[in-house]
Amino acid sequence: MTSTKFIIGIEPFVICLETSLSLVIKAIELQYGNHCFLLDDDSVFSDFHIQIKSPSVLRRRFRAQAQFYIDGKTPFKPLPLSQAYPFFEWGLNWCIASQIHQYLILHAAVVEKNGFALILSGQPGAGKSTLCAALINRGWRLLSDEMTVIDLKTKELIPIVRPVSLKNESIDIIKKFAPEAIFGDSFCDTAKGTVSHLKPGRTCVENSTKRAIAKVVIFPRYKEGAKTNLQVLDKGQTVIKLADNAFNYNVVGAQGFNALCDVVENSSCYDFEYSELDDAIKVIAELSC
Repeated sequence: MTSTKFIIGIEPFVICLETSLSLVIKAIELQYGNHCFLLDDDSVFSDFHIQIKSPSVLRRRFRAQAQFYIDGKTPFKPLPLSQAYPFFEWGLNWCIASQIHQYLILHAAVVEKNGFALILSGQPGAGKSTLCAALINRGWRLLSDEMTVIDLKTKELIPIVRPVSLKNESIDIIKKFAPEAIFGDSFCDTAKGTVSHLKPGRTCVENSTKRAIAKVVIFPRYKEGAKTNLQVLDKGQTVIKLADNAFNYNVVGAQGFNALCDVVENSSCYDFEYSELDDAIKVIAELSC
């Protein structure tokens, strides 16, 4: 089967993806439709060479599967064929987190509005991506849903604008909250439950080289029926919590620690409990005034 090659500019990286799987091709064309697709020639350097394809003929005979390849190697076990596209997104997360160490990389979302950048950090299921998706559908610019990338020298936040990954109940919540939002297919029975991806807006992609300075760090937690509650968080605790959510903190060492401390020192820090998105966005908007 003939493969399709995509050379995608996802600032600050260039990704080369080869696949013959129609599920992946369809999803890439939708989700990255606002990104720049580069010509495949000798002048283009790709940071990551990824393939998503079916494994051996013997495996295909017993079960339809997809495999993730990076530079011809397979760091993960195959997944069901139906999960081939989220496999690409998860695999790309791993590539960036495990191989890019000129930056400090936190597991946190980043949004920005009028020069006011907000880091949203939290454990899986806390409601980080739900709040991120809500904000970008109310005028905030997406820098990243999965990764806060910090320049170790300038302490600036570097955008990596990619689809927002939503899970389980969050999918319907955002679909109702922002009916105009563009979603891809839903992928059921993954290790994370049901997963769907929200396409980043054109403006976010067009501004993907525009860095930002963090002004606020929030640890959101969705709790059904809870009143919106913002509580100041000690900056020392904030550093510890962010370090615990860092992908490469142990690799970048003292330089990463100093960069993290500088970001926190120059930011207001909060724990944030919410249940109603409109109320949550109102509180955050007041912080940015």
